[in-house]
Amino acid sequence: MSTTLPSRKGKAPGRWPLLGHAWQLHSRPLEFLSSLPAHGDLVRIGMGPWPAYVVCEPDAAHRMLTDSRTFDKGGPFFDKARVLFGSSLPMSGWQEHRWQRRQMQPAFQSDRIEKYATVMGEEVDRMTSRWRPGMRLDVTAALTRLTLRIVTRSVLAAEAQDAAVAEVQESLHTVIDGIYQRVMLPLGPLYRLPTPANRRYRRACVRLHAAIDGIIAARRAAPGGADLVSMLLAAHNDDTGEAMSDVDIRDQLMVMIGAGFETTANSLAFALWLLSQHPEVAAQVYSEADGALGGRTATTSDLDALPCTRRVVNEVLRLYPAGWFFTRVTTADTTLAGQHLPKGTALLYSAYLLQHRPELFPDPDRFDPDRWIRQSAETLPRGAHVPFGGGNRKCIGDQFALIEMTLALATVCSRWELRPDPGATMTVQVRGTLGPGPLMMTCRPRGKAAED
Repeated sequence: MSTTLPSRKGKAPGRWPLLGHAWQLHSRPLEFLSSLPAHGDLVRIGMGPWPAYVVCEPDAAHRMLTDSRTFDKGGPFFDKARVLFGSSLPMSGWQEHRWQRRQMQPAFQSDRIEKYATVMGEEVDRMTSRWRPGMRLDVTAALTRLTLRIVTRSVLAAEAQDAAVAEVQESLHTVIDGIYQRVMLPLGPLYRLPTPANRRYRRACVRLHAAIDGIIAARRAAPGGADLVSMLLAAHNDDTGEAMSDVDIRDQLMVMIGAGFETTANSLAFALWLLSQHPEVAAQVYSEADGALGGRTATTSDLDALPCTRRVVNEVLRLYPAGWFFTRVTTADTTLAGQHLPKGTALLYSAYLLQHRPELFPDPDRFDPDRWIRQSAETLPRGAHVPFGGGNRKCIGDQFALIEMTLALATVCSRWELRPDPGATMTVQVRGTLGPGPLMMTCRPRGKAAED
């Protein structure tokens, strides 16, 4: 299946002097991006005074994602993020990326994820065992603590002390917000002024560095593990024979933590909110969880028995992809969507934009997990459903995240129903990732939890 629109190149309306379309991207980014396909398959916008092209057509997005030599990591998003995350795996150019990925891939192979799933189950048990009937809690905050503890204990094999987890959680929120602000509103020297926001951002960076340095130091003192930190400490460049520096390792770990907890927590929070608003879908998920689990903790052996839960996860990732926009840059003169692009052209692609095209996803804003019965990812145009990116730069932890979301959602739903306050609404918060913001919900026991 492929789109039938002719290749078109256009310009987005509403450009401001100096700011370009930065204000639209800052104030109403999702609406602005969703409006662009009407202007072409490749639409020129202004990221401040610098031009960039938004890739609106799935086949063109697929080509960009799978040809990382021609369309390399770069552009406004990555240039700003590299200040903090260095040339870590998601930030590195294609040549560095190949070596880095080989060093890190063993930490995300299926046998390792099987072991991580045990930690996932323990942490979901820890979270849900503290809930009580009638208890009112911020579900997003609870899930953020959950996923941060999981990535800390599993992939990093580090202690997940509550105080340290809270420190990393708060620091990362501030850092991600700061990077997003600097990308969307490129105000240059103003970010060097000693304003409260700028000072808060710099303090968060220092605290985050200190927390990760502590993990590295602990692993150096006890070498020989099979976790990601130990793998990075043992890595040596194939060409130079040099080991990774502590700064390089710190960059990798900050990205792994940042990408591995907030994104998953937000997706789970969206899922529980959407179930609370769609009782007919919730009833299917509850029935499935009751039949497959009977109140026990879900494991990887239950995945085949949870097709409805998996469809819910897939639909949440379509509606609200955590990584909702990224940039690339051309490394040579090339063509895309039938248009010539000179070397150094900045490109932007948005999973949110691609996954809300109505000709591909009818009634795209509607939560409809059963659409994944009527159509599958294999029947869609390549590049139409890309919540984890694509090509050899696809998120290294995609299977980790999918399994974590499915097992956690099924286990929670087998024990608890979470109900929002009467008349409560959810507002999508657009930052470095898409999130639902605080969601105050009340715990209602189900299954064995209701009997205890």
